[in-house]
Amino acid sequence: MSGSATQTVYEQLRASLLAGLYQPEEKLKISELGIAFSVSTGAIREALARLTAEGLVTAMPQRGFRVAPVSVADLRDLTDMRIEIETKCLRRAIANGDLGWETAVVAAHHRLAATPIASDDGGFSPAWIAAHGDFHAALAQACGSAWMLRVRDLLFAHNERYLDLARTADRGNRDAAGEHRELMEAALAHDTERTVAAMIAHIEKTRRTIEAALVAASLTNEVEGIA
Repeated sequence: MSGSATQTVYEQLRASLLAGLYQPEEKLKISELGIAFSVSTGAIREALARLTAEGLVTAMPQRGFRVAPVSVADLRDLTDMRIEIETKCLRRAIANGDLGWETAVVAAHHRLAATPIASDDGGFSPAWIAAHGDFHAALAQACGSAWMLRVRDLLFAHNERYLDLARTADRGNRDAAGEHRELMEAALAHDTERTVAAMIAHIEKTRRTIEAALVAASLTNEVEGIA
């Protein structure tokens, strides 16, 4: 039962962290989480330890757990690694991709295109976030390397923590649907260089949007601090 409780808390907390429901560096109080999830503090500690190992939570000696911070430096490093891994996965997936892979990519894109992007609060809707993740995973799925896919999934998950900033900063003006359609069409055409170029442009556009939002937030905080 304890293992089941830990897994449930881990999955729900992880989803909440990736959706931005907890603020960067926000303190995660074990007793409060225990009450919220109706589980023992031991199950909460185990779940937080797993999230710490993934880099989504930080553990401070004698000070408990906090949500991992975000920064321009982290975003740039994360983006560089995502481009490195995503493009390697794409090259291998396109080389290996068969009819089953193509069908999965088309189905994932259809679901993404049919899912409303915005939630009531102006961020990304949970359904769109899930469909977006599934589409990108489908593109890489045929790469033939379990380890490469694990690393890709971890990097993609960390990038999700920044996504709400992208939605807020671009104010819906970005043609995300067009970018995803280009990725699908290029992949189905088995045009490796076109697909890789589209992926790099897609990831870099997100980075630039989020970086601008982070810089703006930092300047706002500085002004408020002075005031």
